[in-house]
Amino acid sequence: MNPPPVAAATFGVADEAIADLRVRWLGRMEFVAALLLQEEILAKKRKDRLSADELLLLEHEPVYTIGRTPDRSSLLGATHLPHPLFSINRGGQATYHGPGQLMGYPIIDLHRCGQDLHRYLRWIEQLLIELLAGDGIAASRRESLTGVWVENRKIASIGVGVRHWITMHGFALNVCGDLSPFNHIVPCGINKIAMTSIEKETEKAFSVADVATAVEKLALERILDLRMAQEVQSVNV
Repeated sequence: MNPPPVAAATFGVADEAIADLRVRWLGRMEFVAALLLQEEILAKKRKDRLSADELLLLEHEPVYTIGRTPDRSSLLGATHLPHPLFSINRGGQATYHGPGQLMGYPIIDLHRCGQDLHRYLRWIEQLLIELLAGDGIAASRRESLTGVWVENRKIASIGVGVRHWITMHGFALNVCGDLSPFNHIVPCGINKIAMTSIEKETEKAFSVADVATAVEKLALERILDLRMAQEVQSVNV
């Protein structure tokens, strides 16, 4: 089954860079359509290992998701949820996605990156930390908790899936808008968590599309940091 056509745009990046990492802004998109698109790209990459890695940037209509876990306590029963719920092939507990949140779905062949999932997760975190620093937000990691934080407030969630060492799913960065849907769950399974956004931390107006432009630029600059491990390994063999 193919996903419905989407209007994809690339933010004016040189062809040489796109050949290495293709970044697409998809605008507002239903969760199921984005999932099908990821599956399609992943299947193509399995057939052609030389095809470009991709980063899909988009916004979702309101939705809750939960990863591969028998523990569904973070849903608080789920019958009260105001938006649809999907169980998907990523790690982690329940979270919310919706307008005002930038979704980033990297579809990257980790054979090119040392087949190191932990390195990949730290790469995503560092990418977002650097992005937020550009807006004057001092974000950081927290020990044993994947994601990005501003003091004790969570600003970005990360949950990935990997098939045959090709990644899917990715990160959700709170840019602006209503954070109250998080109140219906235990976000990421962490009790008494406070969610925040770029807009709340800076008290300035931001659009998801503008932040996506900044993410694209930074991702294209930093993709070689992720691939360094494989390049060093190849040299040492």
